[in-house]
Amino acid sequence: MELTLTTPALLFPTVSLILLAYTNRFLAVAALIRKLANDYRDKEDNRLADQIRNLKIRLRLIRDMQLFSIAALFLSVLCMFSLFYGEELIAKYIFGASLIALLISLGMSLREIQISTHALSIQLKDIAGDVKL
Repeated sequence: MELTLTTPALLFPTVSLILLAYTNRFLAVAALIRKLANDYRDKEDNRLADQIRNLKIRLRLIRDMQLFSIAALFLSVLCMFSLFYGEELIAKYIFGASLIALLISLGMSLREIQISTHALSIQLKDIAGDVKL
């Protein structure tokens, strides 16, 4: 496989959009944590504490997702530098590492979505008896 400067450059728009999505997710979770923390201070409810613990896990996952996405972008730039200096073999390894970092980030994203969906299903189960369909 021939690796050119344009190959790692293909990751730039992808990683940029992923980072934007992760940042939006991070901001939404952070706002929800702040709201639930205030609610918990007013009324110490164990369900709120469980939700806050769940959100802390999601927040750590999102942080790590961002970290691996940034690593993928960094490695893509490093790969381009290696190609620029004629080090094609090194560039291939660096590009492979970049793809692995992006893959890890996407895997973490999948896990975070699973945790989020599970938390929502628990929340809906709590109110299912109150809602008539």
